[in-house]
Amino acid sequence: MGEVNFMPKDDIGLETTRAKFNSVLKRHGELAERLSRDSDRTVFERLQREFEAACYSKSREIYLDAEEWTDGLLATIRERVHMEVESRAVQLPGDPRSSPRSPLAERITYKVGTKMLCCLDGARIGIRYEALFGGYVREYYHCVLESKSFLQKMTVLEHTVPFFLPIREAENEFLSSNAIKFIDHVGELLQAYVDRREQVRLVKELYGNQLRELYHSLPYDMVEFMLDDCDCKITVGLRYADLLSILPTRVSVLAWPVKKSSSAENSRKGNGVSENEDVPLRLIYAEDALRTMSLPEAYAEIVLNLPEELSELNIQRN
Repeated sequence: MGEVNFMPKDDIGLETTRAKFNSVLKRHGELAERLSRDSDRTVFERLQREFEAACYSKSREIYLDAEEWTDGLLATIRERVHMEVESRAVQLPGDPRSSPRSPLAERITYKVGTKMLCCLDGARIGIRYEALFGGYVREYYHCVLESKSFLQKMTVLEHTVPFFLPIREAENEFLSSNAIKFIDHVGELLQAYVDRREQVRLVKELYGNQLRELYHSLPYDMVEFMLDDCDCKITVGLRYADLLSILPTRVSVLAWPVKKSSSAENSRKGNGVSENEDVPLRLIYAEDALRTMSLPEAYAEIVLNLPEELSELNIQRN
């Protein structure tokens, strides 16, 4: 006789559907991320070269404190950009005697925190962001603002911000009224995204052999995974209030007891439908750890205290 499966047909269908759905979500995420990375690579490489040229060719670097990062400074940068454009417009091609010294012959780059600002050719202002994790730069991102005149608002000409982060919404909300706030907001979005991403990457690197069905959204504002203990299956769900959060605001950690029933016991169920009265138990200590610690730290805390917590919750080996 073949093996008898006493799992209800509805449960089997639900598990199969869930597995297929998780697979589709994972493949979609990987494809979208790869397409985004490939399409942005050319733009990134070009802008990176342009920023490096601005930084190292006839340049002077000025470091600013937070209180020096003001609308007045941004107005100065815009003025220098337009002086450069006007200077080049009056030059006569091929006649070095009539070419005045460009006011931007010595380029100036401004460094404030993890942002670097510089004047680029063609009435453009460049911002390069450094996204950090663990004290090291993990990614560089660029945003180029076009400043046609002081009478017109600046616009985002091009950027290397991931497509799933709302830079256009930030442009519409802040850039025309408060350019400083726009520049800072984009930097905060990028830093929070890289922080969440690196937390997940580090957990996978350190504990990947213990994890199952790890899934995350593209901006990492939703993370789900499962880990197996010998006595139970534990599911973890993390949600972040917004894209500026680096710690989750909604956390769910559930322990599902594993009951190993014998075939004889199952055969006495009558119609082949197993009676499962087990309900998941919340692991409050784990949820608290995830709300207050980075994901790798919280994971280590959860695993360290898991046996004692499960014992207190009366999840025993069968």
